Amino acid sequence: METPKTADVAHIGRSVVVKGELSGSEDLYVDGQVEGTIELKGNSLTIGPNGQLRADVNAKNVVVHGKLEGNVRATERVELKKSAVAVGDIFSQRIAIEDGAYFKGKVDIQKDTPKAATETAIKSDSGRVSEANSAEAVPAGVAASAGTSSGAGTSKTPVIEQKKF
Repeated sequence: METPKTADVAHIGRSVVVKGELSGSEDLYVDGQVEGTIELKGNSLTIGPNGQLRADVNAKNVVVHGKLEGNVRATERVELKKSAVAVGDIFSQRIAIEDGAYFKGKVDIQKDTPKAATETAIKSDSGRVSEANSAEAVPAGVAASAGTSSGAGTSKTPVIEQKKF
């Protein structure tokens, strides 16, 4: 496995052991051991074949060749290569798992929604969603009643009924 070839990549070598919080504004290549948290919100993390992480990760892209124990939040993509051993939950827009990779955990695919749509989908205490957001707030398998019947006493505010499976 070659290290990334861009100039703005920090490198943690095989013999380096880090315990604590790592954060930065450049891509990071880890071939050593890290225990704690890694925050690279706008940048990528690559865990080399010798890398061993016991950390929660927050980055733009995460590529795993080595071992990772912890939850991963990637704003774009997570890749588990064939030599990867990953235990923990993954939250990302996209994920690629090569044949031979070991993964134990939950995958939560994050939908790329504008911030305004996410904010408006927040329910009030009464469990109702505002009328302007009813189309965006109804996930698949959920019935919505928009109060369109001609009977008296109907409301214009849709009521979301969610069925548990």
